[in-house]
Amino acid sequence: MGVQSKLLDPLCVTCQEFQHPWTDKCVNATAGILLSATPYCLRVYTIVYAFSLLMRQRIPTLEDLKRTLLGIMQSTAFLVTNAYTFILYNCLLRNLLGRYYFGTVAFLPSFLSSLTAIMVERPARRPLLTLYVANVATEALWKMAESRKWVRSMAHGQTFIFACSMSVLLYLYRISASDDSIFNILRIFVGKEEAGPVMKSEPLVPGEQPAPSRRRPSVSFATASDWVRVYTNLIRAKHESCRHTQSCSSYAILGGLRPFAGGVALQLALKLVMNMKTIFQGRMPWRKQIFNRSTLQLAIFMGSFSFLYKSMSCLLRHSFNQDHAGFSVPAGLVASLAFTQYPDNTVALYVMWKAIQILATMGQERGILPRIPNFMLYTYAFFTAVLFHAGIIEAQSLRPNYYKFLQAISGERLNKFNLSAFDVFGLNTQQQTNDMLKSLKIVDKKTLPAFAFAS
Repeated sequence: MGVQSKLLDPLCVTCQEFQHPWTDKCVNATAGILLSATPYCLRVYTIVYAFSLLMRQRIPTLEDLKRTLLGIMQSTAFLVTNAYTFILYNCLLRNLLGRYYFGTVAFLPSFLSSLTAIMVERPARRPLLTLYVANVATEALWKMAESRKWVRSMAHGQTFIFACSMSVLLYLYRISASDDSIFNILRIFVGKEEAGPVMKSEPLVPGEQPAPSRRRPSVSFATASDWVRVYTNLIRAKHESCRHTQSCSSYAILGGLRPFAGGVALQLALKLVMNMKTIFQGRMPWRKQIFNRSTLQLAIFMGSFSFLYKSMSCLLRHSFNQDHAGFSVPAGLVASLAFTQYPDNTVALYVMWKAIQILATMGQERGILPRIPNFMLYTYAFFTAVLFHAGIIEAQSLRPNYYKFLQAISGERLNKFNLSAFDVFGLNTQQQTNDMLKSLKIVDKKTLPAFAFAS
């Protein structure tokens, strides 16, 4: 309780002592980050937009190149703004309030800087950026709560999140014809045959003879013959409501083999790219890096997910003698067991937030949820503020890769911040940062950062 009460106490440390000890002018500190962060941000978005251009698989036109160049410049301006305005708002708040509080060390200035920055970025990219920071921030918030013993992690928790979220997405995939990007990904794994909307059976006209498919007896699984009939139909034929052309067994097996092969190819390609330098030097440990089970984990997940989903969907159609969008829920839950072979927090949280985003959009369109003006902007600002707070106050709660990203966009200044004064909040802030720097092998080799404008 004593630690929690300290979170409200003011802290008389200056912004110079905290984040720019090499200069006593806040303007110099702000300009220094602006100049030192620009090359890194430009490099990041040049790679991102160039890769996006290559993914179109066609020779870019002059208009494509012009649009890409403008996109690189605008996105670079967005990220640079997010970096340098953090220092700007931090110093401004410190000078206005006369001291630091727990919320003004990182969260509030980052919220303001993120809100400023996201308005610089193109509107089309804002939902994607919001989804990304929500993903990383959710994990950080969980670790913060876990460190305070408010929550406790459970075994295969990410599989549970993935299964519930994926079942929601698969159900939405079956009831609508949305062109959201996540449904394009699902189409690769579960097939366009499973896409919605599900066609309902037309009612019989009085006096009309039922079609052969409508005369098939329902299955109660009360006798062994029911089980045998469903098994035989599943292996040798397809149900009339199945949209695929081959038998259900072929549909499921081939549907699993294709993603499996794609997963192997993708994993091999990633390992080759990541070890390119070692390969050119002739020191590549092929048996250790390539020929091991980790190369197959992604492929096993992708292939098993597709196989289990298609098998369960066909089994349910044979069992209930009809097709129904609700079948996607149990089929999705069973298929998600494959996620235990590739349990990745990033994937699980991405699927969760994507399901929440689509449900929220549908709720607003139907008038169930209110439309909040600029809600996406505030959401991005909130989650980015959580990440900046974690990077400065509770470094061990942040993903190491994201800490490296913050270090880069700060112009290699984050490791130079003096955080010992914030240990009064009871979170061992300086020690957490030292441990993170040590694990990432970030060594402070220079006394002054680039563009220090020392005074």
